[in-house]
This record gives sequence, structure tokens and C-alpha cells, in this order.
Amino acid sequence: MTSGGSDTPGPPTSLKIKPSQNGVPQFGCVHLQRHLTEDVTSGEKHLRMYTECLRCIADGDPALPQTSQTSKGLPLVTLTPNYLCIQCNTTTSEKCCKRHSDQNSHLFFVESRTGAVFCQSCHDFVWDPTLEELRIQKFGAGTNKGTQKRKHDELSTEQPQEETNMILASTIETSCRVSGIRGIYNMGSTCYINVILQCIVNNPLLRNWYLGCNHQSSDCTIKACMSCSIDIMFQEFYSQDSTSGFCAAQVLACFWLSKRKAYEELASNNEQDAHEFLTFLAEELHEINSGARQSNYELPASKKSKTAGNSGCKCIIHQTFYGKSQSVITCQKCHRSKKSVQAFMDLSLAIDDLPKYKNSGKPSTLQSRLEEEFKMPEVCEYHCECGSNKARKVTTIKNLPNVLCIQFKRFKQTVNGAFKLSTKVLFPLKIEMLHFTNYCKIKDVRKSSLARECTYELQSVVEHVGELKKGHYISYSRVGKQWFKFNDHKVTLATKSEVLSAEAYILFYVIQSLASDDNTL
Repeated sequence: MTSGGSDTPGPPTSLKIKPSQNGVPQFGCVHLQRHLTEDVTSGEKHLRMYTECLRCIADGDPALPQTSQTSKGLPLVTLTPNYLCIQCNTTTSEKCCKRHSDQNSHLFFVESRTGAVFCQSCHDFVWDPTLEELRIQKFGAGTNKGTQKRKHDELSTEQPQEETNMILASTIETSCRVSGIRGIYNMGSTCYINVILQCIVNNPLLRNWYLGCNHQSSDCTIKACMSCSIDIMFQEFYSQDSTSGFCAAQVLACFWLSKRKAYEELASNNEQDAHEFLTFLAEELHEINSGARQSNYELPASKKSKTAGNSGCKCIIHQTFYGKSQSVITCQKCHRSKKSVQAFMDLSLAIDDLPKYKNSGKPSTLQSRLEEEFKMPEVCEYHCECGSNKARKVTTIKNLPNVLCIQFKRFKQTVNGAFKLSTKVLFPLKIEMLHFTNYCKIKDVRKSSLARECTYELQSVVEHVGELKKGHYISYSRVGKQWFKFNDHKVTLATKSEVLSAEAYILFYVIQSLASDDNTL
């Protein structure tokens, strides 16, 4: 348990036990009293180890205090609280506390969320004035990595110090440091639904819209309303003090009761396409939320992508996902051009035709796929007025969305049947999209500014693992600066390298101004 932090109080140079005042016990329990007072050296070491535990919890890598060891010595990362032994450098799970105590005669542990002290002999948390003062100094310093509490002088000065300490000690914090982190139960081959719902829940625009009461399920009169189900899901994720799995039964029921004939085959107990469900969900929410009451909501101008245009609909789905592409067809004979503009909700990129990388042995990249799609001219048939049918088509992005959704076409249908492409495609944590827009030819001073405004940060990744008919969907989402892996109801911490090595099927990138705001939560 090692980490740094200048705002963490150092252990006292000599052991100082706080005196008893106004009837407040001088020690948390008789076991702690014996440990602190029978030997000065042991007591000083105890305070020093407790201070080190506080550093580990609040200043270090958030995964460190959440990582314990199994009985076989393997690392185990959990979202539920762990316990850091004050008498050694061991981190255990709640179930393993007693075993560690019995094997090593260690009695005192620090809870990895709040820094509270647990006594194994008492089988309870204990409030000790001396240790509590160290804890209050640490968590009252306002560090953004630990559990934050207000400083002593920010509280009412009319209360005695002892009462203030007791109030702070009795304050119940949210059990999970990061709000909204929950798994979703698989209800029979519904992993393709779960991954999309996780990406929706962790989308900052949709989160703010639903938590801002822009669609209140209590006021809605639509039967089997999908938007009501999504609203309830957001409330469950962000207002309930729970880290257990979520049952998306209402979403599934609304899905099955939907009258959208194009998606009837999706409503079954068989493995389905996550991208098709995303398209269905977007169309359903657009239709429901494009009414007069909901359409009054609009993103602040400072938060919009500067290349975003007016799609004609102000529903939250269009404001979040929709952009516009522009195709220019030029006759090879008379050089006349024809422009056409088309709205898009996502960019679908082929990965089975890689002329530059097929024989090179190098993996393809998202950048190369975008260049193939939006920079290289495409030969096409076009009946021009001059009589020629030879033309070239160049497609660029006219208006960028606030959330850029990119799909890799991994599932291919041929006369011989369907199969999955497992082609490796590298993708970045941050991507600048100005190069693929109509503005890429600008040479004035605005170009550098536009480049910053067209920069996106990776928010979520949907991965399909396994074969076409025997596969499984998992997803990754970023909450603040920490990545999480969602495998149905199981949630674990993930590293950036783990995310970037995923066999991505769908990528969600958020415009940088919105992503930066989300990092401050």
C-alpha cells in the first residue's frame, strides 16, 4: 500500500492520544485501547500504518485498495468494499477478514471506501477519536480521489468539536464511489441488449437529459413506453444506493410489445445483433421524445459540436447521435458535379476489404478505415447529361454529431451463409475528425480552433467475442477517468490497454467539451 499525497497528514513524531472530553470515549474499543497504549512503539506504528492506509485509499490508484487476493494468491478486483489491514500491508475481501485475523492475530482493518476502522474482535466498526482526527483531516482536504467530507471549520461553529466528529463519523456515504456503476442481468440471450443499455447509461448527454426530468415516467400516458423504461433505469442506476445487478425487465417488455415490424425478429430468445437493437432503440426513443413537450430541450451552444447542423428534429436522440454526410459525384467527361446530403446516426465501416493492409501483415486502424470511406474517391456509375456514365464519388462529413457512433461490419452474409470477421482494427482513446469533414481544406487561422472542436474522446466500446452463432457481447465504459468492464451483471475495473485490445464491434466517441465536463463528476 504505497502512494503519495501532499495533503495527507503525516503520523505524529510521538504518540499523542486525544483526551476524553464531554463523555466521549477516549478509545474506540478495549482492543484498540490495549493496542495503542501498552507499547509506545507499537502505538506509533499503528498510527503510521493507518495514515498509510488513508494515503492508499484517497491518493493512489483507485484499483489498488479494491484489489485483494484469492486463497490461491491471484489478484481479485471488486467494486464492493475491501479491508486494508492496519498491522500489515495486506488487502482482503470482507469474507477473508476473519481468516486473515485468525492466521496472523491481526485485529484492525480499514474499509476501502470511507477509511473507517473495523475491529475483528468486536465484529463491528469502531469510532476512535485519535484515528478519526487523522481520517477527518484526510477526507476533509477535498481530494478528488477519495471520499470527500467538509472541513471542520466549514461546519457549524456552534457545535462542540466532539459532536462535530460524531456527526461526521455517523454520516453514511454512497457505498460505491462512482455513481451509476451496475451490471445488468442476462434474461436469456439478452447480452446484446445489455451492452447497448450500458452504453446509454454511461452516455453523458442522455444521462443529463433523463436525470433532468425531461421525460417523467409518472406523467407519461403512452402504453409500454420505452422512454419511461429508460427513465426508470437511469433513476435506478443514479439514485439507488446499490451495486447489485439491474433487471431490465421493463425495457425487454417494451421491446417485445413494440409495433416496429422491421425489428420483429429481434424480439426472441436467440442471440441477436447489438447494432440492430441500438438502431431500434434510437428510432423508438426518437418517436416518443420528439413530441412538443420534449422538443423544447436543447443543448447549450457552448457544448455542441461546432460543425453540428440543424437536423430538423430537436429530440435528444438527434441532438446526441445524428450528423450529416455529403457526397459529391463528378462526371469524368464533363466534370459536372452533383451534391447530396444525407443524415446518419452512425458510421458503418467495412473491414473485409483492406487493400493496403491485406498483404502487409499490419493491423488495420480506425484512421485507415475512415480514410478509405471519406477521403479516397470511389468509381461509380452515374448517368450524366453529357451522355457519360463514368463518374467518381467523394464522401465527406458535413456535420459532426455530439456523440460519434462507429460500427465495424463484422458480420457478413454471402450465398454460402453468414460468418463473422475477426479482423483486428486498432482504435485510439482520442480522435480528431476535422480531416474527414468539409472543413479540412480551410487554411486560415480557424483551422486549429476547429480541430480542437472536432476532437472526440472514447466513451464506450461494444465487443463481440466468440463465433457468430456461439458468441457473447461485453462492453467497456469510461466513468470519469476510470474504465469498467461490463459482462452482463458482472462489473470489474478495466485498464486502458485492455479496452484498446478489444475486438471492437461498436465504438462511442463523445465530443471533447462534453467528455471533459464528464471527467469532473
